[in-house]
Amino acid sequence: MLKIKKEKYSKEFGKKEKVFNYTCQTYQLSRPNKVGAVMALIRECQPKSFEDWERWYFKNAYTEGKTKIKIDKKNLTELGERLYVKIKEIVIPEWEEAFRQLTLKDCIDYIYNLTICRTYDGFLREKSVINDNLAKRFSDVNFIESDPQLDHAGDIDYLGLVSDKAFGIQIKPVTAKANFGNYSASERMKKSFEEFEKKFGGKVFIIFSIDDKIENEEVLQEIQTEIVRLKTGAKKI
Repeated sequence: MLKIKKEKYSKEFGKKEKVFNYTCQTYQLSRPNKVGAVMALIRECQPKSFEDWERWYFKNAYTEGKTKIKIDKKNLTELGERLYVKIKEIVIPEWEEAFRQLTLKDCIDYIYNLTICRTYDGFLREKSVINDNLAKRFSDVNFIESDPQLDHAGDIDYLGLVSDKAFGIQIKPVTAKANFGNYSASERMKKSFEEFEKKFGGKVFIIFSIDDKIENEEVLQEIQTEIVRLKTGAKKI
């Protein structure tokens, strides 16, 4: 196995980081159609140093989409310039207006709505996604709610039982992200998914929904493939 010296190369941006993350996600400035499939590229590269990776990226990176464009440093600079414009001309004015209009009642109503109303909506949405969609499509799988006492319970909403194994389901409303294509699991969540897979044998799938409709329908085929793998005892691809 390749051993790489652990040294942090990424820059810290302090309080600006939240602004950058929000704007990049909202305006899709770091999507594969802008910067390429970076994780797939680095896994293909298997760099022994940061310099190896940097050279490989600019040599092999293309935007995803119907018309693929070769990526160079100029492309990344242009994306940075677009980020700056979006923050200065749109994000800051929108936030300043929100700050000016903010009231104590807004804050009280928000906490109540978050705790009571959204929890109930989420409960109904989860039930519908499972009972009206997954359970009907995969009738040979027994779907059960995740045990609240388990360590992974906060990240896994349901288990799909297949023989003596199980895969996990996390259900998220599309409204949690303006575009579910922007969603990226946190490092903590990735670790939770890995621990689940070690314990139960199956992968964890994230389903994005609006009401009872599954938006990322491609996940259904991925789940089907996983069910077959768990049934046959095949190794993970």
